[in-house]
Amino acid sequence: MNVTASTATTCRWAMKDLVLMVVLGVVFGFVYWALVQAWNGLSILMGPAGDLAQHVLLGGWLLVAPIAIAIIRRPGAGIAAEILASVVEVVFLGSPVGPMLVVAAAIQGIGSELPFALTRYRRYTWGVFALSGLLGAGLVFFFSAFRSGWYGQDIFALRLVVQCLSGIVLGGLLAKVVVDALARTGVVDNFAIGRETVRA
Repeated sequence: MNVTASTATTCRWAMKDLVLMVVLGVVFGFVYWALVQAWNGLSILMGPAGDLAQHVLLGGWLLVAPIAIAIIRRPGAGIAAEILASVVEVVFLGSPVGPMLVVAAAIQGIGSELPFALTRYRRYTWGVFALSGLLGAGLVFFFSAFRSGWYGQDIFALRLVVQCLSGIVLGGLLAKVVVDALARTGVVDNFAIGRETVRA
């Protein structure tokens, strides 16, 4: 009976969970738009290596998924939050990437959420967050490589390594820092993360 009750709780979405997911999607839609501006600036600063700027910053576009999952702790929260952020970025902020960004966001969300799903949304350690960033960055890399014609390039492996490292640091570990900081303030006490903290 306890297992069934726990599973039902994990899968049930409350209105406040949906509202928070939408809020996170909107906020990070603006954050992701700002990252596009940073990408443009960094590519100029990096000169001949400027094409790698997108890989250096890629992890930043993964942030909302693990944050949403860790706070709400509902299956699909990370994927939905990533897609919402991309829709805001494309429709309302006019991202130069265009509608294909939504597809990329879905892939990123799937990769980012997978490690948490494998733990049945019960483990939120540094390692799980790092793996979240790694898989999110890794999965979307191969999609982007196909679209951008990176296969066969001499720097293909370098692109992959830089993007995966960015995913681990910016999309995984930084997300853990943000989640822990929010938990300490008490602003998420009414969500699943707060209930888990109380039980711990």
